Amino acid sequence: MIDPLLNRLLKKPLCSLAKQLIKRGINADTVTLVGFVIGMLAIPAIIFDHYFLALCLILLNRLGDGLDGAIARETAPSDAGGFLDITLDFIFYSAIVFAFICANPIENAVAGSFLMLSFMATGGSFLAFAIMASKHGIDSPNYPQKSLHYMGGLAEGFETILVLCLFCLFPTHFVLIASVFALICWLTAAIRIWVGYHTLLATKD
Repeated sequence: MIDPLLNRLLKKPLCSLAKQLIKRGINADTVTLVGFVIGMLAIPAIIFDHYFLALCLILLNRLGDGLDGAIARETAPSDAGGFLDITLDFIFYSAIVFAFICANPIENAVAGSFLMLSFMATGGSFLAFAIMASKHGIDSPNYPQKSLHYMGGLAEGFETILVLCLFCLFPTHFVLIASVFALICWLTAAIRIWVGYHTLLATKD
C-alpha cells in the first residue's frame, strides 16, 4: 500500500549507492544472492533469541533488495534477475516466520502457520495475475520499473517488512501480530482475486 511512495522517496539515494557498486563491478544478481544469504542468517539468530541481530540482518536484506533493483535499472534489467529477486523474496518472508515457529513452537505454531498460508494466498494471486497480465499486455502504472506486473494491495513489501521487524522488536507478541497481519493478507488476496478476475474478464471485450 505504501510501496509506490516509498519507492519514490528511496529512488535517489539507492541510485547513488548503486552507481558506486557498479563502479566496483558488482551486478544486480550478486547483490540479490548476497542479500538473500544475509537475510537467511536471521533464522538461527531468531531461533537462539538474538532478536536485535535478526532485525539488523532483515534490514540488510531489504537494503540489498532495494539495491539490486537500482543496479538493474542503471545497467540492464533482465527477466532472469527479476525472477531470482521475487523468488528469493518469497522464500525469505516465509523463512522468518518459520524461524519464529521453531523458536517457540508451542505458542507460535498455529499463528505462524496461518500467516505462512496467507503468504501463499497473497503470493499466489500476485504471481498468477502477473502471468496473465504479461499475456494480455496489461501495464502496471505504479511499478513501471519492475520486470513483472505488480498488483497492489493492503499488504505489500513495506507492510510485510514492518511486520517482520515488529516480530523481532516484540517477540512475545508474535501470535497477535502474526494473526492480525494474516487477516490483512487474506483481505489483500481476496481483493486481488476479485480485481484480477474482473480485469481479465474485461480483456475479452
